This record gives sequence, structure tokens and C-alpha cells, in this order.
Amino acid sequence: MYQLDFQSLWPYLPEFFSGMLTTIEITVLSTCLGLLLGTSLATARTSKTKLLSGFAASYIEVIRNTPFIVQLFFIFFGLPTLGIKLSAWQAGVIAMVINLGAYSAEIIRSGIQATPKGQWEAGRTLGLTKRQIFIRIVLPPAFQKVYSAIVSQCIIVMLGSAVLSQISVEDLTFAANFVQSRSFLSFESYILTATIYLFLSIAMRQVFYGLKRIMFKNPALS
Repeated sequence: MYQLDFQSLWPYLPEFFSGMLTTIEITVLSTCLGLLLGTSLATARTSKTKLLSGFAASYIEVIRNTPFIVQLFFIFFGLPTLGIKLSAWQAGVIAMVINLGAYSAEIIRSGIQATPKGQWEAGRTLGLTKRQIFIRIVLPPAFQKVYSAIVSQCIIVMLGSAVLSQISVEDLTFAANFVQSRSFLSFESYILTATIYLFLSIAMRQVFYGLKRIMFKNPALS
């Protein structure tokens, strides 16, 4: 009978903690930039300009239909051949931003398209420009309609950040691999790692819904 020995992991807690902080740091940055990119792509996707809409559609299709790890390897191993050298941390963040941008773009686009045309007409009646109507009237309710889907996608991207350990980003999974190679406690190391990822997912969801209460204060729109 195998007996779990979590006590022997105590000396390695600093490694786990450092890896968790790196995962949080990368997730926060890539989430902010990824949603910004996704909003821009969604705007371009719904544009009446065919060139702009076509570019956004092509970008989304390419990213959504290729594996994340291939995108990551292309950025980290491929770009240096073109003279673009990035650290593992930079490559990881860029890959996550690009990936989240494509997936969130389709989610946000569905919210924009679900906005009644009457909203645009109301904005024109008030004398607002198209840009003002989009930012002030169309975008907020569009985000609200798809907020839960955006939260889920951001959590999926955070969990997918475990792949970054493949290019030596010292995240939580990298820490788990390091600890199990030193302690030979593979089962315990990955149980602890899975528990931390579960905690991060729950915490991330709570933070997002806390932000929702701040951003969308009107109960009628919740």
C-alpha cells in the first residue's frame, strides 16, 4: 500500500509559492491584454469594412483551429529565426494574449450582435457619434450578456498556462516538475499542484464576479 507523504513537500513550499505567483502574474497580464485584443477583433469582425472584417475573421480562425502549444512553440522557437528574440516569459504572455484574444473575440461579437438595433437609433437621436454609441451604449450591455462566457474562457486560458512550463517559464507546473524530480514524490506533488490550480480557478471566478457587481450596478441589467 502506497502512503502519501505530503510532509516531505514542506521544504519545497517556496518553489510552489513562487510558481503560483508567476502563474498569477502571467494570467492577470494576459487576461487584461487578451480581452482588449478580443474587443478590438470583435469590433473589426462586425465592421462593414470587408478588409478589416476579413482580417479579423482570418486571425480568429487560424488561432482557434491550431493547438495552443504549437502557437507557443512558433513564438518562442520560430520567431528567433526571423531575428525576434523573446524570453520564455515574454513568449508565454504573448501566446496567451493571442489565444485569449481570438476566443474572446467570438464571445464578445455574439454579445454585440445580440444588441437591439434600437440602441443605435437611440444613440443617433441623442446626437452621439458612431464611436460614442458603440463605446457607451452598445459595448456595455454586450459585455454583460456574455460576461459568464468570458469568465469561463479566461479561467480556461489560466489553466492552459501550465503548457508554458514546456519552454521553461517558471510557473506552477514548472515548480511541480522541479519538486517531483528532486523529491521523487510525483503523486503528492501533482495532487498539491492540482489543488492550487483549483483554488486559483475558484478565486479567479470570485474576483470576476466581484468586478461584475462594480461594473454593472444596474440590477435590471444583471
